[in-house]
Amino acid sequence: MTDCKNAATHFVDRHVSEGRGDKLAFREADGKQRDITYAQLADQTARAAAAFRKVGINREERVALLVLDQQEMPVLFWGALKAGVIPIPLNTLLAASVYDVILRDSRAVALFVSESLYPVVAPALQDNPFLREVIIIADDAPQGAITYDAFMQGAEPAQTVETSEDEIAFWLYSSGSTGQPKGVKHVHGSLCATADTYGAHVLGIREDDVVYSVAKLFFAYGLGNGMTFPMSVGATAILFSGRPTPDVAAEIMDIHKPTIFCGVPTLYAAMVHYWEDGKALPDTKLRTCISAGEALPEEIGKKWFARWGVDILDGVGSTEMLHIFLSNRPGDVIYGTSGLPVPGYDVRLVDEDGADVGPGGVGELLVSGPSAADGYWNNRGKSRSTFEGHWTRTGDKYERTETGRFIYCGRTDDMFKVSGIWVSPFEVEQALIAYPAVLEAAVVAWRDEEGLEKPKAFVVLKPGHGESELDELKEFVKQKIGKWKYPRWVEVVKDLPKTATGKIQRFKLREGA
Repeated sequence: MTDCKNAATHFVDRHVSEGRGDKLAFREADGKQRDITYAQLADQTARAAAAFRKVGINREERVALLVLDQQEMPVLFWGALKAGVIPIPLNTLLAASVYDVILRDSRAVALFVSESLYPVVAPALQDNPFLREVIIIADDAPQGAITYDAFMQGAEPAQTVETSEDEIAFWLYSSGSTGQPKGVKHVHGSLCATADTYGAHVLGIREDDVVYSVAKLFFAYGLGNGMTFPMSVGATAILFSGRPTPDVAAEIMDIHKPTIFCGVPTLYAAMVHYWEDGKALPDTKLRTCISAGEALPEEIGKKWFARWGVDILDGVGSTEMLHIFLSNRPGDVIYGTSGLPVPGYDVRLVDEDGADVGPGGVGELLVSGPSAADGYWNNRGKSRSTFEGHWTRTGDKYERTETGRFIYCGRTDDMFKVSGIWVSPFEVEQALIAYPAVLEAAVVAWRDEEGLEKPKAFVVLKPGHGESELDELKEFVKQKIGKWKYPRWVEVVKDLPKTATGKIQRFKLREGA
């Protein structure tokens, strides 16, 4: 494994000493097209480290980064690591009330915020007893805040502090697919571990790659895609601060020619639909596509390959494990499965009593690997139930095939039985999506008039289709996966509730059903 005593040395400064200082590290695709090279990044992160000290932010104190995907994000993240300060990238799509909870829970002493996000977070700053500094990335700062330029002004490059691979480097807050987000603590060594395993052995990232990740830098999947992996080899990453709609993603792919595209199933489905009417594909140099956040429906993967000629490497990861640990890989893609363990990771399936589950059975997925989190902040009970020695509980139910591949069945609390037989919501959802009129689908347990649980489906229909097709849809699912699994009720909705990572929040559907 890579020596990762202070991850900033490996991911930033090493490229200058190895002759890649002039190589483009990040390019913004927001129209302004700001660029930053590895040499400029090394200099600015060293100045940021000094700026933290200048304003009195000390080693091991925490700073919240409510920053869009723009070059200030990597500068602040790696600059904090150089100073021994702990950065906490925050989801940019939350409400003020949630920011208030996170800022108080983390006791962050400073908040860095992009200009457009300040009005959202401003109510959460009132009466916060921990915040000493608010730094806004803008030309002007409101009362009680300073600008990013003022923060950096006069800061001469500082030396990187010595740390240990096992020292806490940064936090991430879990996406909260089942409730309130939890602070997940990660060490320096985990950043190198994900690059040495998934980045090297599955993604196969190279120095000449250009990476575009629609998944944002503020959460684990996007952090690896858009920062850790390209920076592990001196590649280039494209940053886009806006919403990644299919037309925008197509334009970025056409202009910036990424070789690696990192998406989520929701966007892949939307992009497949976007090109269904014969639109010309963008002129790209794609060689690899990856997906995570939610299991990729088989139908979407096959349609994508048919149109692009490039496979989507679907995998599963978690905030607790920092990135993907189970994945399909180049030349070995079976759509409808999450593939095989990533080199460096072990997985097992267990039943409710902790006994191993053999091929064909359904069990909870446990994973062991070098990137596991140090634990949750201020949540000892949850830490003890999730992190069991070398093993981390994922909360996902899987089935292992005779060939060793893993098939996603659903979250532990999403699974239910019909007539005594386990039903996988994901299996029913895949069948629903295979119907031509359905764009997206989610399935939950719902009790009938006799109090027995049966599948209920929520579907987003493609334009031009309506509720008159629902009986035909039910029959289609019956024929595809079995009569006891088909949804007894189908409700048409405009959209499905999701986390920022693209995970469907089925608990919200159960509560509102």
